[in-house]
Amino acid sequence: MPKHLHLISLLVVCSLWNLPKAVHAQALIPYTLQLDTAKLEKQGLSLAQEAAQLAQFQQIDLALPRARLATQLAPQNDKVWLLLGGLHLQTKEFDAAITALQKAQTLNPKNADILFALGSANFQKQNYQASAEHYQTGLKLKPNDPEGLFDLGNAYYMLGRLPDAIAKFNQAISQDKKFWPAINNIGLIKYEQGDVQGAIKQWQESVAIDKQAAEPLLALAVALYTTGNQKEGLAMGEAAIRIDQRYADLEFLKQNLWGTRLLVDTKKFLELPRIQSALDPQEGVLIPSQKPAQ
Repeated sequence: MPKHLHLISLLVVCSLWNLPKAVHAQALIPYTLQLDTAKLEKQGLSLAQEAAQLAQFQQIDLALPRARLATQLAPQNDKVWLLLGGLHLQTKEFDAAITALQKAQTLNPKNADILFALGSANFQKQNYQASAEHYQTGLKLKPNDPEGLFDLGNAYYMLGRLPDAIAKFNQAISQDKKFWPAINNIGLIKYEQGDVQGAIKQWQESVAIDKQAAEPLLALAVALYTTGNQKEGLAMGEAAIRIDQRYADLEFLKQNLWGTRLLVDTKKFLELPRIQSALDPQEGVLIPSQKPAQ
């Protein structure tokens, strides 16, 4: 399961303020513009609110310039910098995201969401140790946050700390019994460890929670087919691909933290004629020929 980016929304709703009428100074008499910092900040927060609303509709290109201007008008507001950092994460501008988020952290070091966002940025830069440290610090402030626990589990997974990863996934599940991504990722680990039946059990539980979750459904299909239950595996594989054809892309699966063993088995599964026929030819989905590597 990929890293979930939290949709950052501002809790402050601001109204537009009226621009003052133009002031005409007498000739040769210097005029100093008096800036009303409170009004500027209010406008900045209004722009940030607009940016957050645009981001909800995935209009990131329109949201980013508003968020940038908002940080200039309200430079001491940590939520505005957090919003800007979150938008940069959406566009995969990780260095810019980290810069904005670090500014937010200096303004409010006790905001766990900022630390979680820094963890996400570093995770996506493949700096897993720094990612884990940010999640650990954030969880000291919000110890029962299921997504924070899940994200720390992913960082541990990428660091090869598999028992720690499973422990964090289980903690996330204890906070939210229907949090299937954590259940799914335990299955990913078990499959790589050779515990195929244990992985199947995890994916069956995930699918029972959300029947439209393509990831555990495809993983379950591959595992069942590989262990001899070909009929059920093929039927599930067809269903998974029809739900979301991105899961026919091995690189996408790798980004979702699928390990080498599962990728090898999935490549064979996706090349089966019946699974190929389930792919929409208009999508142009191609199965990479190179051998996947974790």
